[in-house]
Amino acid sequence: MKVINLSEQNSVLNMYLREIRDVNIQKDPLRFRRNIERIGEYMAIEVSKALNYEQTDVQTPLGIAPVNTITDQIVLATILRAGLPLHQGFLNIFDRAENAFLSAYRRVNEEGKLEIVAEYMAAPSVEGKTLIVADPMLATGMSMEVGYLALLRHGAPKHTHLCCAIATPQSIEYMRRELKDREDVTLWCAAVDPVLNDKKYIVPGLGDAGDLCYGIKVHLSDRK
Repeated sequence: MKVINLSEQNSVLNMYLREIRDVNIQKDPLRFRRNIERIGEYMAIEVSKALNYEQTDVQTPLGIAPVNTITDQIVLATILRAGLPLHQGFLNIFDRAENAFLSAYRRVNEEGKLEIVAEYMAAPSVEGKTLIVADPMLATGMSMEVGYLALLRHGAPKHTHLCCAIATPQSIEYMRRELKDREDVTLWCAAVDPVLNDKKYIVPGLGDAGDLCYGIKVHLSDRK
């Protein structure tokens, strides 16, 4: 699995990352969602450089223009709900892509271990296509792995691009180990933060991306 950390080079991406981390700017959900979306747009353009192209001729009012055009059939997938703005950023660029949606949530099992539960998926075939899975926070890597393996039930992609805003060294190592260093998978990160705390949140990170996008969720265990 190839890993690309986009923060290793200076770009406007750093501004979007700064704003989604800033506790004062986070108070504006619209701006937070839009910045996540812009990260998706930026990453989509970077991913597009790794796709396959062929030259086609386009008729203009004054002649014929040769244009290199993407030949990959793209499927964009995301994990509900936090992944929706990042997914929309990719969809703004790859506007003819097919789409897949998965649900996943964390819970502590009877043995006291964290596990990921996936209960819903709506997806097209990914057989022979280019699969892009967008999820903003790669904390442990477990949600991304569960989503990716679920999508493989719909076929074998030609290549898969796993894309996140912020990852951790632990999640990257987890993905390498669980995916057995597959050469047909590339992991794209806008940034890699150093620490995962005891609640499995990224530090310094940005908090709960889903809550910042859409409001604080209520857990059934919190209801009386």
